[in-house]
Amino acid sequence: MQHKTQLALSFLLSQVLLLAFAEDLECIPGFQQKVFYVEQPSEFTEDQPVLNLVFDDCQGNNKLNFEVSNPDFKVESDGSLVVLKNVSEAGRALFVHARTEHAEDMAEILIVGANEKHGALKEIFKMEGNLGIPRQKRAILATPILIPENQRPPFPRPVGKVISSERTEGAKFRLSGKGVDQDPKGIFRINEISGEVSVTRALDREAIANYELEVEVTDLSGKIIDGPVRLDISVIDQNDNRPMFREGPYVGHVMEGSPTGTTVMRMTAFDADDSSTDNALLRYNILKQTPTKPSPNMFYIDPEKGDIVTVVSPVLLDRETMETPKYELVIEAKDMGGLDVGLTGTATATILIDDKNDHPPEFTKKEFQATVKEGVTGVIVNLTVGDRDDPVTGAWRAVYTIINGNPGQSFEIHTNPQTNEGMLSVVKPLDYEISAFHTLLIKVENEDPLIPDIAYGPSSTATVQITVEDVNEGPVFHPNPMTVTKQENISIGSVVLTVNATDPDTLQHQTIRYSVYKDPAGWLEINPTNGTVGTTATLDRESPYVHNNVYTALFLAIDSGNPPATGTGTLHITLEDVNDNTPFLYPTLAKVCDDAKDLRVVVLGASDKDLHPNTDPFKFELSKQSGPDKLWRITKLNNTHAQVILLQNLKKANYNIPISVTDSGKPPLTNNTELKLQVCSCKKSKMDCSATDALHISMTLILLSLFSLFCL
Repeated sequence: MQHKTQLALSFLLSQVLLLAFAEDLECIPGFQQKVFYVEQPSEFTEDQPVLNLVFDDCQGNNKLNFEVSNPDFKVESDGSLVVLKNVSEAGRALFVHARTEHAEDMAEILIVGANEKHGALKEIFKMEGNLGIPRQKRAILATPILIPENQRPPFPRPVGKVISSERTEGAKFRLSGKGVDQDPKGIFRINEISGEVSVTRALDREAIANYELEVEVTDLSGKIIDGPVRLDISVIDQNDNRPMFREGPYVGHVMEGSPTGTTVMRMTAFDADDSSTDNALLRYNILKQTPTKPSPNMFYIDPEKGDIVTVVSPVLLDRETMETPKYELVIEAKDMGGLDVGLTGTATATILIDDKNDHPPEFTKKEFQATVKEGVTGVIVNLTVGDRDDPVTGAWRAVYTIINGNPGQSFEIHTNPQTNEGMLSVVKPLDYEISAFHTLLIKVENEDPLIPDIAYGPSSTATVQITVEDVNEGPVFHPNPMTVTKQENISIGSVVLTVNATDPDTLQHQTIRYSVYKDPAGWLEINPTNGTVGTTATLDRESPYVHNNVYTALFLAIDSGNPPATGTGTLHITLEDVNDNTPFLYPTLAKVCDDAKDLRVVVLGASDKDLHPNTDPFKFELSKQSGPDKLWRITKLNNTHAQVILLQNLKKANYNIPISVTDSGKPPLTNNTELKLQVCSCKKSKMDCSATDALHISMTLILLSLFSLFCL
């Protein structure tokens, strides 16, 4: 504002100087003075003339009309600016627009305080040097030019004049700078003889608000005689930009029940016009509210700040009683301080009424019924509740708790996230014989706490009556599994044990019969009436049906119910070992060269299917050898192995060596086995065992040889 004041005062001073330098100035259409200076009084009083404006279109001012930017002022047809009512603050500037059939122009009236005025004058005098013309250092006078933006054709049109006090014959004015010979080029030009400055097209203040040009005086050859002198051109703003909402979408939230005057959100618009004028002075207004219930005026917008606040009572701001929790407001922003002549822009504000937990959940009925068969688990009933709060929020989601009737923790309740129902389940099977009826007391709450003035009432609890239906349950063996220890060689028909099964349906009088369910080896039988288990074959610990000395069988107990129910019992028989298996030798075949130097034939091993002490240490012996000479001998190496050695080389043939092995059982068992010995011819590391005079051996099992002698 101070800068504008300086420009205005400089302009006033330049008008005085122009009169001193110009003897015959031609008529320029428009205001004869573009900027006026008015000191701010304590109050502008009604009908008070402020100043006189002079407008001349140079053709008689036919149909002259004035418009003032401030509605508290008007301009009479003679150019008098008059106050229409008492005004204590008129702003910093007024704009007066004048129009006739042949011309139009705009003048600016600057309103400043006394101190500001004197300071501005002092600065202007300093800028101009001194008031006395003789102290002027330059002969060029270039007064500031004010041009309204958006002027209509015709163009070019004169906007000001530059004069020189010391022009010589043939001297010319030259204009330069941004807007002349610099981009944007060609906007301004100067009459090189008269010094008249013209604009060639309409200006846009929002594009460029000020131009700083330079004026020079040159001779015919182009040599500068005087200057350069600065020429300031300012573009006067017109209201040619609508307010714009540029930050959308605009979404605000307010909690239901909020007190009147709660701020919801702020809406601000932008106006590209001069922010120091009314052209960009915005006022806000609500044009439309959708929906219009429960009140057509649910909200208010601060006309200056753009703050949207609630204006209805908290009772009406109830989300549960509204048609919809979403309101849409059409907001208007109007410049010129909201006057009818102002330009407008609109935007939509969406306001969401947020839910708070002001409604407790309530059961749809006080008592629920459920029926479940004993021994069954799973969901037995869905408990339904109603809640008027916002679905899928913590104020609506239900949490169920069993508060009585569940000492054995047989029941659990969970919330169905889609329906909000309580799913009551049996997690431990119920027993009809223990209790045929159960009564549960269940409460329901929300995930979020209720607001302080709301509490859970009687409708937030309900009773569930559960009836247990009797089911024919199968008999139960005691104990299960059953274990017994027996020797493996007990006689056929021996009693193993007597099983015991009882029927849990104590309120029913039923009989039980027994049967064999699984007996892999077929060794057992059971008395169907008394459950006595006996043997039908010899028990064998070494049988493939015995694992880790234990034989397992399954039995059934079947009651007389309709339909019958069955229970299964498991019997484990641990078999004690008896020395009932003779030891056996391996290998039973050996080969040796007829000229072998090492006459150790083979190492023999012995094994026994029985357990200690019915196995090793084993005793190895040779049966009586035929003939006068002894051909071989056997030597014990350890408890399980012995070695056969030839006493002399033998001819190529097959020989049978009778060997007996005896275990350590009581009584001991002996096995007589013949070791087949093949004496072969060996040449060049090849063994030929085809016998010309072979002996016949009846051997059906040949085991892997652990040691064999090969010819050297």
